[in-house]
Amino acid sequence: MKRSEKTGWPRVLGLAVAGWLATSCGPVADQWRAGGMAAAAKDQIMLVRKEPPSFGYQRLEMDTRAYPDMAVLVAKRGLPDFLAETDNGEWRYFILYYLKERHAYACRTHGGNKRTLEFAGPYPITDGEFRLLDGFRRDPSRQPGNL
Repeated sequence: MKRSEKTGWPRVLGLAVAGWLATSCGPVADQWRAGGMAAAAKDQIMLVRKEPPSFGYQRLEMDTRAYPDMAVLVAKRGLPDFLAETDNGEWRYFILYYLKERHAYACRTHGGNKRTLEFAGPYPITDGEFRLLDGFRRDPSRQPGNL
């Protein structure tokens, strides 16, 4: 057996393992990114702007992938102007604000099934909520605040 034939298998095996590790790290990195974004979004009201993509838009994209029911609502109603997220450890809560219509939808995860949402709404946005969110929409450098 030639020397190149003897050393070929370990090299091929090493390249295969390296390739597998490189491709398997993608989903892990996505999960770490999603977890970091979820932590940053907790108890926040976020502007949803597609161009340039705002943090709220990125969160909405992740949330609609995680919660198909939310994707249906957004497909039907369009992008909300704002997204609020919070949780209490057991339940996750979302509020989608539509300023033009002056209403919002509230959603929460359903007990044991963390991918199913219960919806309430539309409910009217108060004048105070509207002024706060509209001011932030006009001047995104102002922070609307925590929930």
